[in-house]
Amino acid sequence: MPPLPSAGHGLDLTPYFTKYFLKYFLLGPHGYVIFMPDPASAAAFFLERPMRFLSLSSTDPAFNLALEECLLQWLPADHPGLFLLWQNAPSIIVGRHQVTLDEIDSDFVRRRGLPVVRRMTGGGAVYHDLGNLNFSFMENAHGCKTVDFALYLRPVCAALAELGVQASLTGRNDLEAGGRKISGSAQSLRQGRILHHGTLLVSLDFGELVQALHVDPDKIRSKGIASVRSRVANISEFWAPGSSMESLRAALLRHCADGEGELEPEVLRAAEELAERKYRSWDWNYGASPAFSLQRRERFPWGLVDWRLDVRDGIVRDCRICGDFFAAADIAGLEERLRGVPCRNDALAGALNGVAWQEYFSHCDPQRMEQFFTTL
Repeated sequence: MPPLPSAGHGLDLTPYFTKYFLKYFLLGPHGYVIFMPDPASAAAFFLERPMRFLSLSSTDPAFNLALEECLLQWLPADHPGLFLLWQNAPSIIVGRHQVTLDEIDSDFVRRRGLPVVRRMTGGGAVYHDLGNLNFSFMENAHGCKTVDFALYLRPVCAALAELGVQASLTGRNDLEAGGRKISGSAQSLRQGRILHHGTLLVSLDFGELVQALHVDPDKIRSKGIASVRSRVANISEFWAPGSSMESLRAALLRHCADGEGELEPEVLRAAEELAERKYRSWDWNYGASPAFSLQRRERFPWGLVDWRLDVRDGIVRDCRICGDFFAAADIAGLEERLRGVPCRNDALAGALNGVAWQEYFSHCDPQRMEQFFTTL
């Protein structure tokens, strides 16, 4: 890096700061500063790691997802944040806005006795087994209003680099190695707190994955690939000899947290209750999908939006907005605006006037979304 010029009267050093400082220093999760001596390398050093870590022993997907929700609600305003590592027994985890029966092979799920559990974050359906290692970051949002996947995935890439895995962020929420997906993430911003969680494919059974899930053919085509199997890979295909699940856990803890947290007994009790009441219930995991007479469906660069309407006598009697998009606001608020509205473009435009589109569809073009919902 060339020497900075002398700071004379009226000299603006901002271009030098932007070009050179940000080339070598990257901001990580709140409180992290990441020094990149070689910007092209995934190796990184963290000067401060304030989060506390929890390693969960449960492999019950309903309990683990309930515990995430309870911990997020419990997190005090002055807490430095939590980093969790956890695994699920074989199961399918569907995104918050998806129609479950569209995403799974019901016969295969029934034969295998696989639990199907809906998570609180958006994104697509995933298959979990003990070859997966799941991670969660949760912290206070500090005024943040939008989701930022790179913020939390940089330290994960640094941990993978310790094991010889050169991973990079691609698309909206994936990590790739050797041009193939090794991790997917989802994120939620609610009540002033952020939950970012993801899966690391370490030694996943891809044969089970392919049979368990229905993958949207439009998504496959948009990736320019022939099949799901050709798109994904296990981290164990790339890591250095002698690496293991335990060494991956250790690297993640070094890069993503500093010090062990505590699970309060009342949080555990609340999670058990919530798992039974919500995450093991048919209503939450499957739910009744309304009959629909009109459907609009489009895959955008940031996700799929599938809008289903029940129109009778020219009035929208019910509607459902589904897909693998991410949202900061509850999509039910947008659905409620549309119920009872005449199914005409001008009436829909009036009902949707003033909608903060990016709160419902992260990273969308607001004008394009308004057009999508008001042009039938």
